[in-house]
Amino acid sequence: MKILILGAGGREHTFCWKIRQSELCSQLFIAPGNAGTAQFGENIDISETDFESIKKVCIAKEINLVLVGPEEPLVNGIYDFFKNDKQLNHIIVTGPSAEGARLEGSKAFAKAFMLRHNIPTANYKEFDAASYEEGLEYIRNHLLPVVLKADGLAAGKGVLICNHSAEAMGEYELIIQKSKFGNAGKKVVVEEFLDGIELSVFVLTDGKDYLLFPEAKDYKKILEGDQGLNTGGMGAVSPVPFATDVFMDKVIKKIIEPTIKGLQEEKIDYKGFIFFGLIKVDDEPMVIEYNCRMGDPETEVVLLRLKNDLLKLLIATDKQQLHSEEISIDEKAAATIVAVSEGYPLAYKKGYAIDFSYLENPQAIKHIDSEGGVMVFHAGTRQRAEQIVTNGGRVLAVSSLADSLAEAIELSKEILNQIHFDGMYFRKDIGYEFIE
Repeated sequence: MKILILGAGGREHTFCWKIRQSELCSQLFIAPGNAGTAQFGENIDISETDFESIKKVCIAKEINLVLVGPEEPLVNGIYDFFKNDKQLNHIIVTGPSAEGARLEGSKAFAKAFMLRHNIPTANYKEFDAASYEEGLEYIRNHLLPVVLKADGLAAGKGVLICNHSAEAMGEYELIIQKSKFGNAGKKVVVEEFLDGIELSVFVLTDGKDYLLFPEAKDYKKILEGDQGLNTGGMGAVSPVPFATDVFMDKVIKKIIEPTIKGLQEEKIDYKGFIFFGLIKVDDEPMVIEYNCRMGDPETEVVLLRLKNDLLKLLIATDKQQLHSEEISIDEKAAATIVAVSEGYPLAYKKGYAIDFSYLENPQAIKHIDSEGGVMVFHAGTRQRAEQIVTNGGRVLAVSSLADSLAEAIELSKEILNQIHFDGMYFRKDIGYEFIE
């Protein structure tokens, strides 16, 4: 099969690494890709949201399956675009319809969906310009801290936790009346703050059945000790020690199964990944948010532990035959640590040369086998002549598989200490709460 992967980050490089292991994959293309994805296939310099250019590529390259990495193409309706085009509707698209992608594309839609199907989540109300004054009064009288969420996609920046009423009302005004998050903030969800520990849970669903992938925990804050500004993710670990069989059974019965059933009852076309952003509150799981794709950097640890042929699973998803598949998970632990550009998540410069020459044993990072190993996944890189240079805030995701979480974390740090670019920074405490 000829596969096209959409996206340019660490998640997409990990997809390439995993898909290329399948005997079913004959050729791999990535749009737009990065310097790392080029190791596994042909990069094509078009945007993942340029549907007409994607169509031309699919026809010219005789693509059989499109795997969508980021959320924006899904929220913008790429699945529907393919299904409604006679030249494209034979191509498998892994991802939900635009209606299904509203689980991520609209916080208000997701909260209402959870309410309809009795899925545990924080109490909330939604407001827009027409109900602005009502929202101010609601915030003024709300218990603190209070959480404000822009309804639409805001590049991961649309969630604010406010510790003071004046701060919350000021941010609320900025979002609705001053367009702080553009169109994403035309509606605001105001919800109670949940105190607990977070984790990410992933399923692949064909709309009827699902397979549960390994869970993960990511680290959003830029500084060690979970301090500082939020980022797209500074690292992740899997498995998550507190996600016991008893806890995960609650997740399945109270969250995953009602979600799949709800999609069926509402006749929402959904064939792809569901990412449950969860929080454990007093031993009970609650949903913080849905995402309609795999996470990043969680993909970098989840797929290291997945033993299955991922491409085979994606084909079974399209045919609604997941009931005949069984997930196989490596008992080893995985950790990824992200190297970022100086200044991230605020302003940063691009174009710095990445020096891999210090690696003592470059061959050791070429593959991961039954004994474990390490992969350097590229998150924000590009090829410039003979040199690989930085091309984003998150640059590399060094990902390891080992017998214990502590070993995996140390292996990633060991490799990161042998890689250099100007201004390079990474957190040295990923997984800190699970290491004695």
